[in-house]
Amino acid sequence: MRNRAWLALLLALVAVAGGAVLLFGDAAERTTVTFVDGENGTELATVEVNVSDSYDERYTGLSDHESLGADEGMLFVHPREATHGYVMRDMAFPIDMVFVAENGTVTTIHHAELPPEGEDSPTYEGYGKYVVELPYEYTTEHGIEVGDRVEIPEEHRKTEV
Repeated sequence: MRNRAWLALLLALVAVAGGAVLLFGDAAERTTVTFVDGENGTELATVEVNVSDSYDERYTGLSDHESLGADEGMLFVHPREATHGYVMRDMAFPIDMVFVAENGTVTTIHHAELPPEGEDSPTYEGYGKYVVELPYEYTTEHGIEVGDRVEIPEEHRKTEV
């Protein structure tokens, strides 16, 4: 009888833990960024992004994701504006990489495909304080170009280092 009580308690704890995972899911901080035309200010796209503002989060990036939804991505926040290099480390899918200056201007766009089996990923470089990773060809499909702007909420413009 005592074993059944322990088993019932164990099952209850597992159920509570499972519910917490479903309720809180991915603990990553999220925000929305908006891409606007650099010439006329027309909204081009709005994307829900995970925020990566620490070294560890920037290092891992999307490598622990299986895919991105249609209007999902990741916002990388660097300590300072500079030339940054990104690779497709352990990635399961191709992406667009959008480098963004501190003032919100798109400086570089890369359409990063998966490297051939057994080959290392090339390094994709660009200048900026931010990098937004998006589904592959997203920038082409939404008319996002170098010179356009990205509106990033103020609370996500700083980094943890």
